[in-house]
Amino acid sequence: MTPTLVRQHLSHADSAARVDLGARARDWSEIQERMLVPLYEAVYDRLDVGPATRLLGLRCGSGLALLMAASRGAAVTGVDSACPERLALARERLLPDPPPGGGNGTRARTAAKLVGGPLADAAGADPAGYSLVTVFEPVGSLAGDSEGLGDLLAGALPLAGRGAAVVLAGWGPPERCATSSVLRVATKLADPVGGARTWRAARRDDLEEVAGRAGLKPDGSGRVACPFGYADLDSAVRGLLSTGLFDAAIAATDAKQVDKELAEALHPHRCPDGTVWMPNVFRYLIARVP
Repeated sequence: MTPTLVRQHLSHADSAARVDLGARARDWSEIQERMLVPLYEAVYDRLDVGPATRLLGLRCGSGLALLMAASRGAAVTGVDSACPERLALARERLLPDPPPGGGNGTRARTAAKLVGGPLADAAGADPAGYSLVTVFEPVGSLAGDSEGLGDLLAGALPLAGRGAAVVLAGWGPPERCATSSVLRVATKLADPVGGARTWRAARRDDLEEVAGRAGLKPDGSGRVACPFGYADLDSAVRGLLSTGLFDAAIAATDAKQVDKELAEALHPHRCPDGTVWMPNVFRYLIARVP
């Protein structure tokens, strides 16, 4: 489900040498990103996101979560400096070109802003600051995937108002996430790469530990079913590759080998009609800015 399902871990230049980053971003926005819609909806319902909400979306990717908040009337700002290809797709969604001749056009119904540079550029005009900060990119699938969140939150919290909600997301228990068995393929293939991050089971307190390091006060949590469903095997492979979780495996072997072994790992999850279905549970934590 985002940041989805973690940030690409090869450098942007190294990734470009192996994959078409534009096509990868499009696969993310058209195939994979929608898998986290139940998570977005559950959080927005619980926090009553609406016209009074000023939302800052960190690692916003191609902007689906922002678009859903904007459709509820929220003023949204998205930040993503790691993947300009995804951010370009977010601009298409949230800041479309006005129609010929001017007029109200099809722009987002409420204020929207997208930032591909420093977090300071996301400072809002409202002195009260943002009322909601989200990091919907789930942690708990790779060893160390939460390490960068501390610095990210440290830069964002001064932009939020006192008492603002901060939402973090993570994978649920591996026994309730069918995709966990598929992600292990990435670990097996990436083993020859020294220092490559490997798959690990999500821990119960992953999100609380991140919040604690950032000085946030937990204020509730929840679990949401986010099944991964694909029209066919090809869509499943493309969707999972778009997360960036298999980049180290591609670097260690080659794209064709990764495609082959990923398809084999997905075979148990194929349905008689050719679709691919993997039930998963994701977790979210709501914390408050002191």
